[in-house]
Amino acid sequence: MTGATMAHQDRYGLPLSTASDAAASAYREGVDLLLAGWTGTAEALERATEADPDFALAHIARARVHSFYQQGELARKRAGLARELVAKRGTERERSHVEALALGVEGRLPEALAVTLKHVETWPRDAVVLALPLGAFGLFAFSGMADHDRARQDLCASVAHHYGEDWWFLTLYGWAITENGDVARGRAMTERGFGLKRENAHGAHAVLHAMFEDGSIDEADRLIDEWIGGYDRSGILHGHIRWHQALGALEYGNAARALAIYADVLQPSMTQAPPLNVISDGASLLWRLSAYGHAVPKELWTEADAAAQKLFPKSSIPFADVHMALFAAATQDRDALAARLAVIEQRLADGKLPAGPVVPAICRAMTAFADEDFAACVRELTPVLTDVVRIGGSHAQRELIEDTFVVALMRSGELARARAMLDARLHRRPSLRDARWQATLQ
Repeated sequence: MTGATMAHQDRYGLPLSTASDAAASAYREGVDLLLAGWTGTAEALERATEADPDFALAHIARARVHSFYQQGELARKRAGLARELVAKRGTERERSHVEALALGVEGRLPEALAVTLKHVETWPRDAVVLALPLGAFGLFAFSGMADHDRARQDLCASVAHHYGEDWWFLTLYGWAITENGDVARGRAMTERGFGLKRENAHGAHAVLHAMFEDGSIDEADRLIDEWIGGYDRSGILHGHIRWHQALGALEYGNAARALAIYADVLQPSMTQAPPLNVISDGASLLWRLSAYGHAVPKELWTEADAAAQKLFPKSSIPFADVHMALFAAATQDRDALAARLAVIEQRLADGKLPAGPVVPAICRAMTAFADEDFAACVRELTPVLTDVVRIGGSHAQRELIEDTFVVALMRSGELARARAMLDARLHRRPSLRDARWQATLQ
């Protein structure tokens, strides 16, 4: 490395190839905000690149933020610049760091995961890279693996001794444990991390997932009410956290409140969320409302579908495709669904769909459900229910598929199977309400 000192470090003690105090300070701030899902991330990283235009790590971090908002051209341009800069002025760690993030920005997910896991073995305290496989939209979740929840927990366990009581690590490790089934332990760890830093949207979000899993609906509602006022509406998780609140309302059968939350922060004309959250939160909430027997104004579907088609006009990751299928099914857009299904099935035939047959099966099942062919919906989903995890996302998000299956069982007369599934869920979450099923059971 030439042209810079190694005096500066990130918050985790890793050297930074910049001689600028201002660039290093702004980068540290930007990374903390990035890890917290907090507002001001992009601005801090821009200050870092302005203070030192040759600072590769600041450019690649900015590229990652661009990619969250599907600003593909800007993200790829920044990633390319970061690669050029780090080759001229960067350590081995920084070159590997840039490569892992750049591959993710470029959508080369299997390569990004391989580079990331190798990187973490050598530099376990490189939190920005460690973050890539974690979370509901991380590289593990979108890998098509059936055991990605276990993989997240195992990865965190392997590096935990490097982090100690770090607020960011505890919240992500705790969430991984929660998603992998040990909810009590996961919640305790996540709450410990969140307690260390309350200005942490990812921490609040992880706690809400634990509360969802153990059925603490009222407690989750209070947490959101108490906490959300300090989090700007432009925050990357603001709308999604309110989506959790809407799910809680539906547990009580309170459709009016769920629709009010939708109108406030999830509707396309109101949301400031990243595109993937726009389509998944909007589609899943409207679908749940309808499936639970509540009226959903047609214009809400029409407006949301129009916005979704602009954001995801072509087949992409399975998690997005499944939610786009909800729009197509709800709006009876046969042509859109047929075109997307054709691409998905071709990718499956070519061996390029790691998630496997579950993806087209879900798409067909949702169409059958919307057509009120509930027996066909049951037939499509029965053989793939255990593989739904392969589409990625969180358990709370994927429960939409299970809910649809339960309602289809009810409406096709298979009440015993439906009750067995609900009993299993109540055993998992004993404080869960059943108001949302009443309209269906009647």
